[in-house]
Amino acid sequence: MAHGCLVALGAQGTFDSPHERMSDDDRTADASANRLIHEKSPYLLQHAYNPVDWYPWGEEAFERASAADLPVFLSIGYATCHWCHVMERESFEDDEVAALLNEQFVPIKLDREERPDLDGVYMTVCQLMTGSGGWPLTVVMTPDKQPFFAGTYFPKHGGGGRPGMMELLPRLSGLWRDRRSELIESGAAALAAVREVETRGFASDPDARLDARTLERGFDELSARFDETQGGFGRAPKFPTPHQLLFLLRWHHRSGDERALHMVEKTLVHMRRGGVFDHVGYGFHRYATDARWLVPHFEKMLYDQALLLMAYVELWRVTGRDEHRRVAEEIIEYALRDLRDAGGAFYSAEDADSEGREGAFYVWTREELDERIGTELGEGEAALARRVFQIETRGNFADEATGVRTGENILHRRESIEELAAALDESPESLSERLERIRITLFRARSNRERPLLDDKVLTDWNGLIIAALAQAGRAFDEPEYVAVAERATRFILTTLRGSDGRLLHRFRDGEAAIAAGAADYAYMAWGLLDLYTATFDPVWLEGAIEMAENLIERFWDEGAAGVFNADADQLDVPVRQKEVYDGATPSANAAAWLVLTRLGRLTASPEWIERATRLGEALAGPVSKNPSAHTMSLVALDLTLGPAHEIVVVANGRDDGARPFLEALNRGFRPRDSILLRRVGEDANAARLDRLAPFTAGHDVVDGTATVYVCADFACQRPTSDASEMLRLLI
Repeated sequence: MAHGCLVALGAQGTFDSPHERMSDDDRTADASANRLIHEKSPYLLQHAYNPVDWYPWGEEAFERASAADLPVFLSIGYATCHWCHVMERESFEDDEVAALLNEQFVPIKLDREERPDLDGVYMTVCQLMTGSGGWPLTVVMTPDKQPFFAGTYFPKHGGGGRPGMMELLPRLSGLWRDRRSELIESGAAALAAVREVETRGFASDPDARLDARTLERGFDELSARFDETQGGFGRAPKFPTPHQLLFLLRWHHRSGDERALHMVEKTLVHMRRGGVFDHVGYGFHRYATDARWLVPHFEKMLYDQALLLMAYVELWRVTGRDEHRRVAEEIIEYALRDLRDAGGAFYSAEDADSEGREGAFYVWTREELDERIGTELGEGEAALARRVFQIETRGNFADEATGVRTGENILHRRESIEELAAALDESPESLSERLERIRITLFRARSNRERPLLDDKVLTDWNGLIIAALAQAGRAFDEPEYVAVAERATRFILTTLRGSDGRLLHRFRDGEAAIAAGAADYAYMAWGLLDLYTATFDPVWLEGAIEMAENLIERFWDEGAAGVFNADADQLDVPVRQKEVYDGATPSANAAAWLVLTRLGRLTASPEWIERATRLGEALAGPVSKNPSAHTMSLVALDLTLGPAHEIVVVANGRDDGARPFLEALNRGFRPRDSILLRRVGEDANAARLDRLAPFTAGHDVVDGTATVYVCADFACQRPTSDASEMLRLLI
């Protein structure tokens, strides 16, 4: 983890916050609370009773820094960040550290999930200064927002070469007093370096070409890093990165290469068996600290559930294996039970910590497990649980500070249900029923524990991902309930997270929708709306996707170099408007935009969307061609762009079921490059609305009064057919 350092990098900027903040005189809360008590972010509220005199990001803090001639100490994190909690306990709850911060700095707390645009800028600063980054992110800057120091986690006192806050803060304060001109120069250079990185990262490369060979190189790079024993890519720590798996499934579909499918299936199977999966309450933790997927960082993020749900749904489509469908359904059960807001949208995350330590909610001693299961189900079932979930007397979970085992166990499996059943000489069905009774027993017991904090803010972009995933699952599994849940979440976002001007807002919590939406909000919501259209064929969702894409272009498109900026041009407090290119825990905004624009071009035959998608692909060609496996969602978009792809128009009379055999046939298997539209003629308004959104469908009608299908390639359609088998032959 990086410590932080001073550099002579550079740049400057002045910006105004769009937010108005209460003055000290306006505060009515408990006198022991700081200004963060008035915020909505769960992360900021966690720090509202620190002795540190925190400000939220905004004009008031920087005016105070300027008037008092003090540097700004910016601390960035998020509510479910384990090391953020550690730094709070060790440093921000400490009176001595607080005294130094309050006297020598203007301290600001920022929730990275509320302001990913600001976090992106300062994380780049940290990476440039130190060579790495992470959260908590610590940045010290001038009152003009020019950063001259950056690092991550700092305890109260240093050790092992790492400075502590008690050493670091006086040093920085002394430099501000004695060598200010150097710090100002360094801060100006830091922002200049961020701009330079931004320019280089998205620079057009006239020699770069994206083609099928680019896809193959992406596969080769992932294959070289694949862990043949445990699945996943690289060594510990291991992250899910489901968009890599989505690409590999498309490469398998395109090339027939069985290794691509093997890599996906081995990874997802081992993740489900590992401790990175919650075997009692379902859902996936953030990542594994080891190569075996055993010991996780225990926070659960909405975006991981969404993207992994997509991966398991697609793997089921390819293989037809029920075990993959079951995992998808378990993810959905977790999300609907623990992350869904009463209004229908989805919360952001659950914390890793409870009872003051990481993982306490999830781990079990052998004695706890034996007592609970043995009492309720009998010693035989307790023995079965020990066997299946690899329970050790000394435990497999170690104290993070000492490395000493705590006697607690992270539940995990090493074998499939079929392998276990064979070893125990019983049927898989019987074993599954026994294990389900054990799970329910443990779930009830665990419900009496102190739960981790729920980060109950609703984020537009992450909701876009879960909407897309639920719509895909509902369509694949023919489960209307999943689609209905996605529709309800969509209505919440499109009605509640809107400003008075109709633009999207990024965050909702405690009755307040606020913060201007970024490019990812629009791109991910368009993604979700497109999948909702494919699941329901209600043109209102296609219309919504078009609206999202239009706003994405209007508010974020770079007319000079193409691509979309992260932040709206009106977001004046962002020192550098960055463009997200590389995929991280979630796909980059530009990759998602490329995919959305390409899908819209296929669905509507609009030259505008096709041209925009082409320009964005050309703009991404430089970075993607240099390192394809770092841009796997761009590779998903490239796969669709290259084709072969079909536009399939199903035409039916009104609301009759004539279209169903065709849709059921199309829904079987994995068809990642097919675009399907349903045109209902007759009394239904569907046809007229669809004709307006996708004019190329207007001439398509039923033949001889019977539901009819038109299979098109590049919008040139073959002869219509009323036979589902013939339709499938035309798609070969």
